[in-house]
Amino acid sequence: MAFTLRAATTTTAMAARAAPRGMWRVFSTNSPDSFNPPPTAGTTPGREQAPPSTNLFVSGLNKRTPTEKLREAFSQFGRVVDARVVTDRASGYSKGFGFVRYATIEEAEKGREGMDGKFLDGWVIFAEYARPRPERPPPQNNTDNFNGGDSYGRQRYN
Repeated sequence: MAFTLRAATTTTAMAARAAPRGMWRVFSTNSPDSFNPPPTAGTTPGREQAPPSTNLFVSGLNKRTPTEKLREAFSQFGRVVDARVVTDRASGYSKGFGFVRYATIEEAEKGREGMDGKFLDGWVIFAEYARPRPERPPPQNNTDNFNGGDSYGRQRYN
């Protein structure tokens, strides 16, 4: 038994020495920095957190979770003014996210803390403050293309 263990250790060490420098970590088991857990700051790295508001963005919803179930789950933390599961226009199926609007910012904070990372209909959901919609440019004429011409390729002169 000891012989096979020694042989396995020797084989692993030989493979590690023969591996390219970047692959050393794959074969090493006693490296001090072999496992670095992800940061647990509660936010996605590189993405700023939205300022507190009464509107919460809820992601990770089960595709079968209805709006009523979303409202019921979040209403235990305060007065829910509006709750909505976003659906696809063409198919009518859920897109897996929604919005919950509370009466006050304090209630929204309680709802965010209370439901973030919790299970709803068997799925882990995430609640965060909703970001405001970005400003959109005013709509252009639908017949214009990128070159200033119409959809048939003809140049328009004003």
